Amino acid sequence: MPTNAPLNRKLRMGLVGGGQGAFIGRVHATAAILDNRASLVAGALSSDPARAKASAPDYDIKPERAYGSVQEMIAAELKLPASERIDFVAVATPNHTHFEIAKAFAEAGFNVMCDKPMTFDLAQAEELAKVVQKSGVVFGVTHNYTGYPLVRQAREMVLAGELGEIQAVRACYIQGWLRTRLEKDAQKQAAWRTDPTKSGAAGCFGDIGTHAYNLGRFITGLIPDQISCTLKAFEQGRALDDYGAAIIKYQNGGLGTVTASQISHGRENDIWIEVDGTKGALEWHQEEPNKMLVRQNGKPHQIYTRAGGPYLGKAAAESTRIPSGHPEAFLEAFANIYTAAYSDMIKRVSGEKFDGVNTLYPNVADGVDGMNFITQCVASSKENGAWRPLKHSLCRK
Repeated sequence: MPTNAPLNRKLRMGLVGGGQGAFIGRVHATAAILDNRASLVAGALSSDPARAKASAPDYDIKPERAYGSVQEMIAAELKLPASERIDFVAVATPNHTHFEIAKAFAEAGFNVMCDKPMTFDLAQAEELAKVVQKSGVVFGVTHNYTGYPLVRQAREMVLAGELGEIQAVRACYIQGWLRTRLEKDAQKQAAWRTDPTKSGAAGCFGDIGTHAYNLGRFITGLIPDQISCTLKAFEQGRALDDYGAAIIKYQNGGLGTVTASQISHGRENDIWIEVDGTKGALEWHQEEPNKMLVRQNGKPHQIYTRAGGPYLGKAAAESTRIPSGHPEAFLEAFANIYTAAYSDMIKRVSGEKFDGVNTLYPNVADGVDGMNFITQCVASSKENGAWRPLKHSLCRK
């Protein structure tokens, strides 16, 4: 697939999932083309062939590239000249389908952007990491909260030592939409997210707890060592957890906590994080993403704003599109994940080498990390909060 020539065109995108009635597929499609570096040209938009093809006009996908299945899509795209076939595929389907879809495209040589959690279980994640390594494709996982400018600013500040040694990390993701058994009312999103055969071993912690955990890993770079976790389904009859709390021991001696809830009245998508270091501390909230609080004892508290001036680092500045004072948020952050991955996709097409692990965008190693987190949390909870190992050889170092 590499051409050893610079890329002077848009990347061609394929989409799996996102058919009529879906949510996250439209988000992927919007974010992927936000910076005019890619165009959506093909898709297998539903597991139902008729619905898949009926959904194609919603994305301006031509009928001849609206496929009825993943297998049909891969076979047809491979028959096209390299100058016409897709460069990458976005996988925006329920958790239990990610592995087979992502694996098939990676083995066929297509770059992949996969929704999280990356796979249904840890064994699948480990196998997929090996497939990605062997195939040499670019593989991104859309932990989209890492795309916010001030989250990237926090990462730069921590890794530059501005907060000193990191000793404590508190990350929470609090929602309230599953306070009642919506899954019994045929609510599509609730139905599959609370079904162990589709969501995996964890419910709330797999769905949003992984985001909180990943945010701490991304900002601090701390290597986890052990975890103790308690998960609970408060809604009677629910098969998977709707609340949970975990304590993490990091290799540097620091401590972290992750709390996730989907049964807290009135809460929407309140993911937030605090990081305590020996020289300072910071705090960031996703529902007010364009501000970050930085504190030092004996000094006035500082408020960093997105696009706020020369005090911002390169990563934050390059992740910003509009002037300060104008809201910039979810879709833009999602797009930043795609934009960072595009740089490696272009290198691959051009025959250049790229580092698929030490990347700004979440990659297959982070996907393994997330699945290992879920696995060890569930195991710990079943053992009444027993400490479980959290370091994994395939995770980002």
